[in-house]
Amino acid sequence: MLSNIGIPGLILILTLALIIFGPKKLPEIGRAFGQTLKEFKKSTRELTSDITDDIADDNKEIKKEI
Repeated sequence: MLSNIGIPGLILILTLALIIFGPKKLPEIGRAFGQTLKEFKKSTRELTSDITDDIADDNKEIKKEI
């Protein structure tokens, strides 16, 4: 979906964001977005790790029963 934007579309979006939010607010918005994305990735990794650990524990229990 984002691969169809291209350079002119990206410039248009950035120009509109600059006009709407202004030069002072734009870095704050970018920083907040970056922190949100970082937390989302961290949560995803933790969830994946928990699921992997649970599967490994289940496999160990199954092997013990056999």
